[in-house]
Amino acid sequence: MTREAPVMVPVLSSSNAPLMPCHPARARELLKKRKATKKWFKGIFCIKLIMRKTGIKQPIICGIDPGSKKEAFSVLSQKHTYLNVLSDAVTWVNKRIETRRMMRLNRRGRKTPCRKPKINRKTKLSPSTKSRWLVKLRIIKFLRRLYPISGYVVEDNKAITKPRQRLWNKHFSTIQTGKKFFFNELSTLGTLILRRGYETKELRESLGLIKSHTQTESFSSHNIDSWALANSVVENNKPNNLTLFRMIPLEMHRRQLHRLQPSKGNVRLNYGGTCFLNLKKGCIVRYRGKRYLSVGGFTKNRQFVALNDLQTGKRKIECALSERCELIYYSSFRTYQIK
Repeated sequence: MTREAPVMVPVLSSSNAPLMPCHPARARELLKKRKATKKWFKGIFCIKLIMRKTGIKQPIICGIDPGSKKEAFSVLSQKHTYLNVLSDAVTWVNKRIETRRMMRLNRRGRKTPCRKPKINRKTKLSPSTKSRWLVKLRIIKFLRRLYPISGYVVEDNKAITKPRQRLWNKHFSTIQTGKKFFFNELSTLGTLILRRGYETKELRESLGLIKSHTQTESFSSHNIDSWALANSVVENNKPNNLTLFRMIPLEMHRRQLHRLQPSKGNVRLNYGGTCFLNLKKGCIVRYRGKRYLSVGGFTKNRQFVALNDLQTGKRKIECALSERCELIYYSSFRTYQIK
């Protein structure tokens, strides 16, 4: 039975440029000799060199497997698998847009029924399509800040148009425009290689990897395809790092003027904002010096802060004093690690 290789530690230069990751023992040695400092970047531990600005970089490829519910990212080189990211796709925007449209129509009917509606869309992409593909770009830019990624391999499943099927063609036209926008943005960041779905299957089966078709948070469920895509370029032997880093995008309400249902007396209460003093929703804080929690909202009159669990997202503390919350970092994702 082969022993699993240790997880490599990301390395940043003195100017915050990503360098080649190092072994955990090497990272401990640099920290002990005070040649580097500790740094946490959205839940991932890395070290920052004090005197070094440049270094030799090897080819590092990022494999991307888009999906309707889950999306997988794998970063690996010829010898090591550095990181496997499993993210949730943004699926709630179209329902929120419909709710916003209904509230806007009701508000216009009460206040300005004669005003003509304004066209507020400046791009050809719909909000739901744009948000779905922008999340992928945000994750890729997050990975680029940790690893010197030089190329990307993406699975591209092309939609087939059907004659006299208006709804079918209209539904997949939004997917094609979203993919075109994503591929154009990704090609500016490095070399882009597209693979079809059957090619991904052939790559996976040629390596003897078995995919699990259950929707579970495991490497064999989604990240096995993203690893096979990246491996087609760097030609690694086998995945020596099966640890998953979960990134779940947070659902923010930044433009909700008031609550949907009025209270007693037909009074519509303000929904509130996402910021309060130096905290806002999504901030990771240390509460009372021990527990790491995320800010989930604010109570009445904004005297207290509501804190949620990092892994489950459920409410842990309803009324926490903001003075006792030590800000660690801000993230628009709920992140945790699965071993």
